[in-house]
Order: sequence, then structure tokens, then C-alpha cells
Amino acid sequence: MPCRCTQARVAAQRARALRVVSNLGALGRLTFDSFLPDGVGLSEAVRFNLRAAYDLSANFAQDPKGWLVLLGGYGSGKTHLAAAIANYRVALGHSALFVVVPDLLDHLRATYGPNSATTFDQRLEAIREGALLILDDLGAHSSTPWAQEKLYQILNHRYNGRLPTVITSNQRLEELDPRITSRLVDPDLSQVYEILAPDFRQSGVERGGTTLSTLTLHRDETFDSFNLRPPKLSTVHRKNLQTAFDRAHAFAVNPSGWLVFTGAHGCGKTHLAAAIANYQVANGRPAPMFIVVPDLLDHLRATFSPTSATTLDKLFEQVKSAPLLVLDDLGIESATPWAREKLFQLLNHRYAAKMATVITTTQSIDKIDPPLRSRMLDRTRCIVFLIDAPSYYGGKTDQVRGSET
Repeated sequence: MPCRCTQARVAAQRARALRVVSNLGALGRLTFDSFLPDGVGLSEAVRFNLRAAYDLSANFAQDPKGWLVLLGGYGSGKTHLAAAIANYRVALGHSALFVVVPDLLDHLRATYGPNSATTFDQRLEAIREGALLILDDLGAHSSTPWAQEKLYQILNHRYNGRLPTVITSNQRLEELDPRITSRLVDPDLSQVYEILAPDFRQSGVERGGTTLSTLTLHRDETFDSFNLRPPKLSTVHRKNLQTAFDRAHAFAVNPSGWLVFTGAHGCGKTHLAAAIANYQVANGRPAPMFIVVPDLLDHLRATFSPTSATTLDKLFEQVKSAPLLVLDDLGIESATPWAREKLFQLLNHRYAAKMATVITTTQSIDKIDPPLRSRMLDRTRCIVFLIDAPSYYGGKTDQVRGSET
């Protein structure tokens, strides 16, 4: 019988493998514990609705059977709850696969490439047969006949096999492919729940903070709660993590210039960035703005909608003028030219105005767009620090170890 240390090592290896296979990546932070089941500033009726969605998802996570379909607008909490289900199952040692539908279709198309390591049939089979499949953002894909047919094949197979599946969508059911809708609404298999909560980023923040900020979701990420001594961390990595912590704390005390943290997913970048912002709130300073970059771009694009309650200029000005801006998860390798231009305009303004800014990214600095990179490398205004400590989730850094720039 293996000793306890061997059992623990095997369990840790299995947990790491399950997390890699799950495709959760940075979504490991989206758990039931980090969800706000009562929302922020919601009416009693909407709060009841959101709490019911939370309970329904938590119950499904404990015993995944049939299908769970979560509908609702942007930012209503659908993705958080879907990811929480996956994280819960993985934590229990069960497999789960989390896939954003547009990304899924891109992956399937990529298998036709001559350099693909897997065939189309292999990739499709892995998705169709997964023990628990979470499809996020159904309806956001381009509805070409090919895309519609592949999605139908996946869902029809899982429908016939009664395989546990979670689906999120901001589309109305009648706007989806009728063949898919007919399976989503089968009462013998599927639970369909519409979340009525508005975008949580527009539901209010303490101290009159901007509606874009998601700092309330990171309220527990402070300097006091930051773990400087994860298990089995080497002396070199512990020193690197301590230096990152000291840099973040010094910046929080006196926010000036730019502080950029780079490193692999789960290394502590977001926690330190949130700790800087939470320090401002705790000390009665002007409310900072904490924004995940992909969410920011979604909001900017949404202003072009005829039903938008705000304009691009108004929203952009909010971000540009924030006394302290935290941009989490900067990564524009797949961004459109429009998105790149908006990010450059935003950061160039804050650079020229010498406004306090914190940025986190998994990209190494040499992979950042040259116009932004040149500003990050200005040592008179910016500190760039690579956290080379491994992921708190047990993964390995994918960047070459470095230090302060």
C-alpha cells in the first residue's frame, strides 16, 4: 500500500491533469465561493432569481444529470456559474470540459490544417463523448451552415446519449437553430433557467465606483490573504514572489506611474493587482477601476448597439480618467485592429498624463504590440515584473524566468 506522501503526490498529479484537460485556464477563480448569489444593488425579485440560479447550478454540480441551460444577458453570471460547476467537478477528481462555442468551432476548423496534431474526428469525438461538457456562449458564433451543422452533431449526440451538459447563451431560444432549441427545451432531459440580473459590472460598486469595475468580485484578494509560501515552492520562486508582493504593496501605498505584472495563469498577478485596488478602498481613497480587458472591449463594442444606454465616448472617458486603473488579463494576440487601436488610445493617454495604472498579462513583454511595449519599457514611468513562481493551481509557468525590467 503506497505511503501517504505518494498518495498525495498522485492525487496532486491527477488534479493538475484534470485541470489541464478541463480547459478552464484562468477561469479557475470562478467558483461557487467567489460568486455573489445576491448580486450587488439588485431588487428583491431579481436577487431571488439570481439566488435560485446559484442553487440550481450548485445542485447540478453535486450530481450532474441531464442538461442545464442558463440564459441571460451579458455579465449576468451565466459563465461564472457554468465555470463554477466545472471547477467543482474537477476539485472532486472528476473530468469536465469547458469550451467557449466560437473557440470550439475554431479548434475544429484548425484540425483541417496540415500541422494539426489531431484529426477532426478525434477532436469531435473527445467533445461529443466528454463526461461533462460545458458549452459557453452558444449563439455567439458565426452561423454558417458548417458551424450550425457541427454544433447540431455535438448536441444531438449528447442528447441521444443523455450525457450531462451545461449550456449558456445570451440569445433567445427562438433565435437559435430550431433543431438545437428542440433539444434544449425537452423537459425530460433539460432544465432551462433565465437569469434576470443585469450586467453585474453595471450593478453598482461601493463608494460610488464606476459601473465598469468588477472589484467587488475580488474583494477577498488583499495583501493579508496573499499566500507567500505555497507548498513546495523553491527558495528562488519564494524570493521572486516576495519581491512581487513588495512591489505591489509599495505601489498601493503610493500609486504612481505604471506597474506591469507578467506571468503564467494562476501565479498571483490578479490577486496582487486586486490587492492594490482594495488597499485604496480600505484607506478611503478615490475608488479605483478594476477591469478585465476582454470585458472592457465587449463593453466598448456594445456601445454601438442601438439599445445601448451609453455612448462610446462616455464609456471611454470613464476608463481614461480613472484615478487608478487596473487592467487585468491584457492579451491582444487575437484582437481586431479596432480593439488594438482602442487599447492603445487608452493606454497612450494614461501614459502621457502619467496616471497610475496596473496591468497584468500572461504575455511576455516582447510579444506585446510595439507601440505599447515602448511605453512599458520606459523605466522612468513603468516597472515591469515577471512572476516566475508556478501556478497556485499546480501548473507550470510558460514563460522564461525573468525579473524586474
